[in-house]
Amino acid sequence: MSRQMLQKLSASNSLLLICDMQERFRNTINSFPAILQVAQRLLEGSKLLGLPVVATEQYPKGLGKTVAELDLAKYNVPVFEKTCFSMLQCDKVASHIQSQFSDRKTVILCGIEAHVCIYQTTIDLLEKNFNVHLVVDATSSRNQVDRQLERLGALLTTNECVLLGLVQDAGKPQFREVQKLIMDLTPDSGLLQMKF
Repeated sequence: MSRQMLQKLSASNSLLLICDMQERFRNTINSFPAILQVAQRLLEGSKLLGLPVVATEQYPKGLGKTVAELDLAKYNVPVFEKTCFSMLQCDKVASHIQSQFSDRKTVILCGIEAHVCIYQTTIDLLEKNFNVHLVVDATSSRNQVDRQLERLGALLTTNECVLLGLVQDAGKPQFREVQKLIMDLTPDSGLLQMKF
């Protein structure tokens, strides 16, 4: 099923999806503080570059709301509640993406859990012919061995690769702000060495 090929990033045709970064997972997800820090960086960079962002919450009545540190309201990020594991199986999310961002064919995906919601979302995105850039330093599970998406066609990448790929040119006005974001080293969570 692998269809991995060169997938160049462009702010004009990309969308950031933040999957289920919820309070209840804070103490159960491997390297949660590190992936939270990187998700914050991706969110800030996306807003600097005019990239749309969509977030989901898996069963928030039981798992809590999105962690306060992301402050999604500050960035006017729509948050959709879901019970389906895949973000695209939630009709409201799929409809929102289709109606608001039908011209965007590249998805930058981060969040939790890699072996359930990220996995199923990636499969659905690939089946709908999206290019998927899975940000490995912003994605995790309770168990690191549950990560295996590269074979399916997702391009594994890092937050720095994503942000610089979206800027594309050091002469752009946003470059300096993005550069400030990436100057702080990403915490070494061990996630970068893992295979999905």
